[in-house]
Amino acid sequence: QVQVVESGGASVQAGGSLRLSCTVRGSTFTITSMGWYRQAPEQQRELVAVLSRDGTTTYGDSVKGRFTISRANAERTGYLQMHSLKSDDTAVYLCNVRGYIGGIRYSEEWGQGTRVTVSS
Repeated sequence: QVQVVESGGASVQAGGSLRLSCTVRGSTFTITSMGWYRQAPEQQRELVAVLSRDGTTTYGDSVKGRFTISRANAERTGYLQMHSLKSDDTAVYLCNVRGYIGGIRYSEEWGQGTRVTVSS
């Protein structure tokens, strides 16, 4: 069984910084990519950043230059470092991981989300 747990969400002032964490539990799950998405009220889920196993990163246009995605050496914990936060960044941030259970069965897993509120 795979469990994805996010943390680090908070309320901050515009211009501030936060770091979100995503931990993947489930030793048989081989991660091929880890990403962050966000969903604001009454808006569609939006790509924030994705980090592939080969190190390739993809960022949403609205966060380029402000957010950085990374993974710890153990690779089962990922981070989203956010700088210069704006009120438009207010959303629930969800971690998404893709990979293979037991090295065989493809799976995509989501966390429950962590809330970020940016006040101006």
